[in-house]
Amino acid sequence: MTAVQLPPVAPEVTATLVEDLSPRLRKRLDAAVTKLGARPAHRVGDTVTIAVDDETELRLHAPGGVVTTADAITCGCLLAPACVHRAAAACAAPTADPPPELADQPSRAHPLPASATAPGSTPARTDAFTAGSDSSLDEEASPAQRAAADALWSAGAAVLETGVDGAGAVTQSVLLRAAHTARLRNLPRPAGAALSVVTLLRAARSGDPSYRTPDLVTALTELLSTAHRVRTASGAELAAVRGRARRPYSPDGSLRLYGLFTEPVVTDSGHGGVRTWVAGSDGRLCTVGDVAPGGVGRALGVADRAVRLGDSALTHRELGRAGLAVSGATVSPDGRLGAGKGVKAVTARGATWTEPPLAALWEAPPAEQAARALRSTSRHAEPDGGGSDLLFLDVELLGAVREPGGICLLAHCGGGIAVRLTVADDDPALAHRDNLMLLAAAPGAQLRIIGRLVPGLHPRLALLACSHPTGEGTIDLGFDRLSRADLPDPAAAVRFAPPTAGGPGAHASLYLLERRVEQTVPAGRAALGMLGDVSTETRRLTRAGLPTAAGLLTALRTSAARRERDPFGRLLPADTDGFALHWLAAARYTAAVSESLCAAAWEPTR
Repeated sequence: MTAVQLPPVAPEVTATLVEDLSPRLRKRLDAAVTKLGARPAHRVGDTVTIAVDDETELRLHAPGGVVTTADAITCGCLLAPACVHRAAAACAAPTADPPPELADQPSRAHPLPASATAPGSTPARTDAFTAGSDSSLDEEASPAQRAAADALWSAGAAVLETGVDGAGAVTQSVLLRAAHTARLRNLPRPAGAALSVVTLLRAARSGDPSYRTPDLVTALTELLSTAHRVRTASGAELAAVRGRARRPYSPDGSLRLYGLFTEPVVTDSGHGGVRTWVAGSDGRLCTVGDVAPGGVGRALGVADRAVRLGDSALTHRELGRAGLAVSGATVSPDGRLGAGKGVKAVTARGATWTEPPLAALWEAPPAEQAARALRSTSRHAEPDGGGSDLLFLDVELLGAVREPGGICLLAHCGGGIAVRLTVADDDPALAHRDNLMLLAAAPGAQLRIIGRLVPGLHPRLALLACSHPTGEGTIDLGFDRLSRADLPDPAAAVRFAPPTAGGPGAHASLYLLERRVEQTVPAGRAALGMLGDVSTETRRLTRAGLPTAAGLLTALRTSAARRERDPFGRLLPADTDGFALHWLAAARYTAAVSESLCAAAWEPTR
């Protein structure tokens, strides 16, 4: 493996280099990517050099941190510039994010919230958004946009046809070209989904331990769904499906803000930084972020840098416990505070979590908070749809619980709800895991916590911040490190709580369809075509009160196995479009039912 991370490469650059290869070299591309990934590399300024062999070097020139032209990748071999090495380097490098602000990138541990509206608060003013999103209620996609959406659909359907194993560099380059064209045609949302699919395909094929098949299912569903809807949507629906290249910031006057906590942000594309959460006097949540290339090391360093907001001298971690008075404020639809020249900010008194206005965040019932968070974290939520994915709970710690994916912390909150508290990021450089294990040694401790909803069969949160176990101050669990002396009983050992009651119910039967949806992703359509009879599974689904799931499973399996023949008995090409439609319907259905079951799990038990 290379010791130096390659700079991100613009999607159109990778697509161009792969398209320029001869058919013979395209067949060798995947092997060349693997071989190049094992070669030594070093960085000097904006240039990364890879030793192709003992005599040949390949260079990626990335002014500003991103390779933006095909000419910026050069090779010293005899076949250059028509060699396979240049395309292999582009395919081995991360895909560059779109030009808009880097802070918009999702963390590897969680997506950014769709917005930042607190329970019971008024949404951020979005006059600029609403005024510009649907200037014509009858607006329809242009022919160029429909053509771009068709290309995205075909590229996504091809991934379902072959599965991860067959979706190599050439298939990925088709997705990248379609994404670039869609962005030029003002379709940033489906274009972004295509880039996510490419990133996850690369993670799956490289054996990245952070890769999860459900993540690729979600990305493919978003790609196919938005591409399909562009064809028929109009007015406001088209604006939502089309998405935005940039989040508009609208004036919001003067704001009095109170710090809540600061969390590290580390992305799969090698970016790192922080996000500090603040609340307005009306309870509305906003964020101040600083994310740029640098990974976890940058996240740890930026936490103690000054916030980029007006003339404030506060660091991010200080702001998480202090206050700000802001004039000339601008806020994006998802609650991000702008840092334009007209913004003025001065340090002000903060508030503890038990004082107004922050105390009100913990007053909403857990079920109400979870329902709001689900609207934000839904796999298919509309952009700027409203709601925050944070929950504010008062809990009593019970101890650790062993699960197939590792250890989590079990706690009780209002209504007798047992909540599983998990690590927000597994990176050992961050304090999340060590802090959670120490808290597991404090059964009976009563804490006020902030966590990010993790949709699932049982109530689950990624733990982000909590009140100090001694009752004084708060802890940013990604940065602040607890010690045994901070626990009520410093000699306590980790206690393992008994598993909570509650069977899988309808989810066990829904899994019969859900696993077939997921099975398609690694192995492709052919894997489902060889299933044979699924009548036993459909009967179980019907008996569980899920007749729609039974019908979708039957249609999915039938579509996967269907192969027509011509008059001479020769097999015709598979109907990839038809199969993709059936798969998309099944994926959307399982997501919707799973989210309904998740919401029900947060209902009080007493």
